[in-house]
Amino acid sequence: MFKSETFEASIAGRTFSIETGKLAGQANAAVTVRYGDTLVLVTVCASKYPREGIDFLPLTVDYEERLYAAGKIPGGFIRREGRPSEEAVLACRLTDRPIRPLLPKTWRNDIQIIATVLSVDQVNEPDVLALVGASAALNMSELPFYGPVGAVHVGYINGELVLNPPLPQYEESELDLIVASTRDAVVMLETGAKEVSEDLLIEAIKFGHEANQELIKLQDRLRECCGKPKLEAPPGRLNTEIIQAVGGVVDERLGKIVLQPGKVLREQMLDELGKEAVERLGEAFSEGDILAAFDERVKAAIRTAILERGERTGGRGLNEVRELHCEVGLLPRTHGSGMFTRGETQVLTIATLGSTRQEQLLDGLGLLESKRFMHHYNFPPFSSGEVKRMGSPGRREIGHGALAERALLPVIPRDEDFPYTIRLVSEVLSSSGSTSMASVCASSLSLMDAGIPIKAAVSGIAMGLVTGEGGEFAILTDIAGLEDAYGDMDFKVAGTRSGVTAVQMDTKLKGLSMEVVEKTLRQSRDARLYILDHMDMIISAARPEPSRYAPRMYKIKIDQGKIGAVIGTGGKTIRSIIEQTKTTIDVQDDGTVIIGATDEASAKKAVDIIQGLTREVEVGSIYTGKVTRILDFGAMVEILPGKEGLVHISELAAQRVNRVEDEVSVGDEVTVKVVGVDNLGRINLSRRALFAPEAGGAPSEGRPFDRGRPRGGPRYGGRPPREGGREQAGRGRPS
Repeated sequence: MFKSETFEASIAGRTFSIETGKLAGQANAAVTVRYGDTLVLVTVCASKYPREGIDFLPLTVDYEERLYAAGKIPGGFIRREGRPSEEAVLACRLTDRPIRPLLPKTWRNDIQIIATVLSVDQVNEPDVLALVGASAALNMSELPFYGPVGAVHVGYINGELVLNPPLPQYEESELDLIVASTRDAVVMLETGAKEVSEDLLIEAIKFGHEANQELIKLQDRLRECCGKPKLEAPPGRLNTEIIQAVGGVVDERLGKIVLQPGKVLREQMLDELGKEAVERLGEAFSEGDILAAFDERVKAAIRTAILERGERTGGRGLNEVRELHCEVGLLPRTHGSGMFTRGETQVLTIATLGSTRQEQLLDGLGLLESKRFMHHYNFPPFSSGEVKRMGSPGRREIGHGALAERALLPVIPRDEDFPYTIRLVSEVLSSSGSTSMASVCASSLSLMDAGIPIKAAVSGIAMGLVTGEGGEFAILTDIAGLEDAYGDMDFKVAGTRSGVTAVQMDTKLKGLSMEVVEKTLRQSRDARLYILDHMDMIISAARPEPSRYAPRMYKIKIDQGKIGAVIGTGGKTIRSIIEQTKTTIDVQDDGTVIIGATDEASAKKAVDIIQGLTREVEVGSIYTGKVTRILDFGAMVEILPGKEGLVHISELAAQRVNRVEDEVSVGDEVTVKVVGVDNLGRINLSRRALFAPEAGGAPSEGRPFDRGRPRGGPRYGGRPPREGGREQAGRGRPS
């Protein structure tokens, strides 16, 4: 038996506990993190030997959703969890992003972190528990780690910052901020917001950072009790001698090359210079070491240009946005399209509208069962001039798509006001820095082009950072690809003119000071507004109505007690309406009916049918209906869909009618008046009531049903009418 230890702290009035020694004893380290009734098991394992021939940290993070944790059985044929859901992928990234910079870059043994969700209470989010668990497991393991890290959610509800708000309260919150930080620095930010100010966001980040200190102390107690002796991080393979040797060959020309404006030309010049360094120094050093040292010299050249001379790639200033170009309506048959180009980054986004039945069904651990707004992001290899295998979207594509979706969600019209399912697809056509923020801009243009009445346009910008050895730093607006690769930070901010809607911050450092965070947020606002000004010149508001190729959606409300009449036995009625009108019809439990059609006439026809099925027939009302059956004693007329009434033979005309067929035939359209509805709901109709005033007679009240049979007529054993017999007017009785 393993010996277990449990450590607890009070976070936001609820017990947060970390237990070790009870589960997964063969892992390098394993902890169970519990908050309320949400439990996550996190394990860390490392390979015994380093991987040869790699120059990166081999870290893998997996987040395993088990639907039993929420008392659910998976959908589908096999009833087993399949590929990770989008939420699981985002939770993986949420753990990876703050942990990776706190592991030594020279480590070459494989590290795998697996977070398995064992229980969820639908109150406390498991994602931050996985992150804290990964930090705790690494901290107590023998692996070198520059943590620990704490992570919390911060909401803003009723004018107050709330720590780890319960899941049901997220709808009320204007902010959903995740702050991951160490003792003295912020390592990662992830934010969705409803147009909040930069000042509020800064206050919330400080609030979350302070709350994280309790989680860090909790992990320190765990380490003191159960920690293993730490291994030494291996030294880097490059020594001063090789770096100086490569610098002597390339430094004089590097300073000019890294400032070249064109990505293709710049990369070509760098490749040629790197090959020259290999040719000249190949006898003294290995090719791999020479290229690694060359990469270090490129990084140093970029940093020197920025920090010492304030020069950037393409000759821009530190606060300057690259050249912008926007277009809408590029594709002739799509519902909406927008293209956004910033420097050498270009994204085309297409908007598609559909019926509510096309909402995405979610089979996960959260409260939501479906969503009507989706943004998908594609990054084909040609966008970066590469040759790669095409496949399903990876974690990066899913993460970028979710970030743009989060940025746009606050401006999407409510279902009550715009009853459509909305899908955006962003195709990255050219990449050189911040394609996710370009996707936000292109998506905003596409939404307006599609006639979707968004609350406001949204733009996004990526901010960078370069730091020096003496503590100096420079914040860069609109980082290009080279600055992203060799810089220290990727800080993405999206929002409207009124405020921020999304933030995502990652760093390659061991964290950022609040000074850097605050200055970055304030500097990003100017760039965001500058981009919005350019977008407004192309399209400043949604088109008056959706594209003529988009379906037309209409919403009506019916009595809940009439839903069965619209659906029909086994769905027969609703299928018939859909077939007749060529529309889509969705009936909700509250009596809301949404009709989708490609043209207004079809939708109106479906609306009329449904309203007819659910409308009460009133005595005195006049209808035009179709004759459906001919009986010996009268004609059945469908006055509303599914509702028939009897026009007795005596009520077919102002004059006497001998045979029903002499007056009407099946399929004829006739105008009738409702003259009675009996206690069984059977409807009595009359044409005579409409003709009689013109003929000088009084309208008849019509003959009621007599258990479905007339009193006379040979078919029922009665006496046949006599030729020339008197009509007994007013009694509704055939002569």
